Amino acid sequence: MQAEKIAGYFDLTDKVIVVTGGSRGLGLAMSRAFAEAGARVVISSRKAEGCARAAEWVERETGRACLPVACHVGDWNACDALVQTVYETYGRIDVLVNNAGMSPLYESPASVSRELFDKVIGVNLAGPFRLSAIVGEQMARGEGGSIINISSIAAVAPSASELPYAAAKAGLNNLTQGLARTFGPKVRCNCIMPGPFLTDISHAWTDEVKAAMEAMVPMKRAGQPEEIVGAALYLASDASRFTNGAIIKVDGGAAFGS
Repeated sequence: MQAEKIAGYFDLTDKVIVVTGGSRGLGLAMSRAFAEAGARVVISSRKAEGCARAAEWVERETGRACLPVACHVGDWNACDALVQTVYETYGRIDVLVNNAGMSPLYESPASVSRELFDKVIGVNLAGPFRLSAIVGEQMARGEGGSIINISSIAAVAPSASELPYAAAKAGLNNLTQGLARTFGPKVRCNCIMPGPFLTDISHAWTDEVKAAMEAMVPMKRAGQPEEIVGAALYLASDASRFTNGAIIKVDGGAAFGS
């Protein structure tokens, strides 16, 4: 009975959870975990075919149907359309996970065009702001809910190769705390700040990058995607009902700032 009680803290049965950037990497790992916990998961990413593949995979693995909805979060009209689709389908959103992100390579800071800079800020910060604003207001008028932002240790430990991305993620950390104050007490907003993870982007890591990662992380390795889900389940569920405005590092000890 005690085990059942503990499991009940993390029960997400029939909760409607939207995961942007949910078709691969950390987003896909979280989507599967939410479905396994009983949620109705909406998997969103820029490409419709990727959403559909991910939704089919999650359904096959968990037995829970998922709703695939394409959305480029840098486009506010697309953000509005995503929210409208979910409300038309389910009537509510209980948890919003702002996971979509991008960090394109560049030769030097001076080589970053205004177009590229705006695109990075749009996907990593402006999109989460828009989705959180419209969903948060709906949550506050209804039964409440949880907003989970997915940041990065680049927000507190930026490298030379990711300055626009790092600035956007630092803004996302700040936005998290602002939203917690804006939509409380019925809506909680928290942030997971991951370190290096073995997602698709890691396939491009050179041996030098891998060695640097091992030197930076006290655990001497990068994370596996499924190692993000504990924090995600905690923040999505009633287990975190008194956690608000928090930034939780899941980085193997790599980031010593806060």
